Amino acid sequence: MDNNNIDFKDLWKKQTVSQPNIEDLLARLKQFKKANLRSLWKTNILLFATSAFILFVWYYYQPQFISSKIGIVLAIAAMAMYVFVYNRSLKDFKNIDATQTNHEYLQKLILIKKKQQFMQSTILSWYFVLLLVGICLYMYEYASRMTVFYALITYGVTLLWIGFNWFYIRPKQIKKQDEKLNSLIEKFEEIDKQLL
Repeated sequence: MDNNNIDFKDLWKKQTVSQPNIEDLLARLKQFKKANLRSLWKTNILLFATSAFILFVWYYYQPQFISSKIGIVLAIAAMAMYVFVYNRSLKDFKNIDATQTNHEYLQKLILIKKKQQFMQSTILSWYFVLLLVGICLYMYEYASRMTVFYALITYGVTLLWIGFNWFYIRPKQIKKQDEKLNSLIEKFEEIDKQLL
């Protein structure tokens, strides 16, 4: 067999390329939309319940130090800010419907990705900072009544937990969210290029 007579261009053209299945892609988009709306509702419920609990603690235990009161306000402000910005993304998910073109889907997903990156960087950073400062200020009143050893343990455990969330759980969640969204964007970009 003579290897010099093989037409690689012809073989390349004859190979079958798997085209993205539009129905499968729309089903994935619908699943993505539902998952994000479910996450939005869970976040709203959890942060509202947490804020209500914090207000109950404030009312029931009547902290005496101004630092405790400022801490409570900062913690609730952090949650309110996060929920407010997060809820603004609700309309982006609601606006995704079956009547849009592939290009419109792609543009909507790119917009969601930009907002998601803003949430993951700026808003989440402010949330953690306000929450950290709020918790530390709130705990001061009770830590001041402890021995130095127990106060250090209390603050140490709290800071370790917040650090664990910041350095381990947050990046994992961001990566997971990015992978889902990037996968959808890539598929819609493929279809969009094919239609041009």
